[in-house]
Amino acid sequence: MNLPARQSQFDAQAYLDWEGEQAQKHEYFDGEVFAMAGASDAHVTIAGNLYMALRQHLRGGPCSVFISDMKLRVEEDNAFFYPDVFVTCAEADRAQSHHKSAASLVVEVLSPSTSAYDRGAKFASYRKLTTLHEVLLIDSERLSVDLFRRDEQGRWVLYPFDALGQQVELASVGLHLPIAALYEAVQLHPVKSASSHP
Repeated sequence: MNLPARQSQFDAQAYLDWEGEQAQKHEYFDGEVFAMAGASDAHVTIAGNLYMALRQHLRGGPCSVFISDMKLRVEEDNAFFYPDVFVTCAEADRAQSHHKSAASLVVEVLSPSTSAYDRGAKFASYRKLTTLHEVLLIDSERLSVDLFRRDEQGRWVLYPFDALGQQVELASVGLHLPIAALYEAVQLHPVKSASSHP
């Protein structure tokens, strides 16, 4: 790939122009670009399951749902990301054809190679979106879902889920979704209980 020699001059517009010509996706953070690794079968299936549920739920309303190939801009950090799934209900986003900037719900499906980044620096950047109400982190290898919701004081509260009988309430879009629906057709790795004895 042919990157500009001086990364500090690789501004947001230069990134958008360059990214439009690339076969592989790259995220952008304040002058630097990062190639995105390919996803596993489980990763893609989970993202697809959630996208379909949200698409059906939001059909005919003012909100739109996007999956993996749409960029989300975080202007405060001069960044562009490719969330696995996100929802925007903003009028201004309808006029933007290649990126959005006012997500209300962001979903990342976690892989071993990306989990620390998705939970750390990327989540910290997402939280700077004033329109964002919820962030959903879904583990692709074991039954584990963490929902973070911004409360009335602006604090992010964690709601963890780890059982197939549970339902995730996505208050930002008014959807109750069974955990089993997220993991439909996904082969999970067995988790050994720390309390079990031979």
